[in-house]
Amino acid sequence: MPTKVAKLWASGKAVVNGWLAIPSGFSAEVMAQSGFDSVTVDMQHGAQDFLSMLACFQAMQAHPVTPLVRVPWNEPGIIGKVLDAGAMGVICPMINTKKEAEAMVQYCKYPPLGTRSNGAFRAGMYGDGGAYQASANTETLCIPMIETKQAVKNIDAILDVEGIAGIYVGPSDLGLSFGLPAKLDRDEPEILKAYDKILKACQTRGIYAGIHTGGSADAARCIARGFRLVTLMNDSGMMASFAKTCIAETRKGAKGIA
Repeated sequence: MPTKVAKLWASGKAVVNGWLAIPSGFSAEVMAQSGFDSVTVDMQHGAQDFLSMLACFQAMQAHPVTPLVRVPWNEPGIIGKVLDAGAMGVICPMINTKKEAEAMVQYCKYPPLGTRSNGAFRAGMYGDGGAYQASANTETLCIPMIETKQAVKNIDAILDVEGIAGIYVGPSDLGLSFGLPAKLDRDEPEILKAYDKILKACQTRGIYAGIHTGGSADAARCIARGFRLVTLMNDSGMMASFAKTCIAETRKGAKGIA
């Protein structure tokens, strides 16, 4: 059956996505029951490896979230392995050309659309008699990351690749490619112009755009602009931010003591 992400997109609603940098099933369980629509295990920049990702999937399974993974790179071995383990969507960094997008789709999809090898050791537990394989090409989400000037320039060609369900903007790397500081919450005219170009290209094709944000205010602005998946920081960032706020408020409220 379609993922929660696909259902929300089809209804015109935005997806609020959690992000797991901490390699802990308990952290994943806490995030999954907090109200997110989807939760992404970050295997690129977080501290996650394959086994910690698997533990996160197991911890999230009892909650109505779509499990996604950001893989380290556009490589068939790891993409196939995270899908076999139960990922219902793959976010892949640094997809800059049509050729790279075609390769990603090949790795994500079974024949005849792709070249993914059969061996869904965990994902297949939820199917019967090949039911998973029969529906995986439709239901698993292939989401390339758009995070360079080159990718923005090639956005139309990238989006024309069959099998892409959405794209995911990485604001920090996109800023770096424009010679700007790395940050999430962006207001530079050249970046906003790039966002508008990406969003227009997506909307023309019925493809959904996601983005990593610096928090709730930035996420709300991105939804208003047209993004249909927003990530609120990550688990470690949320923990650090709330801890700092609590500490500051405690010291302020206890002047002369703390």
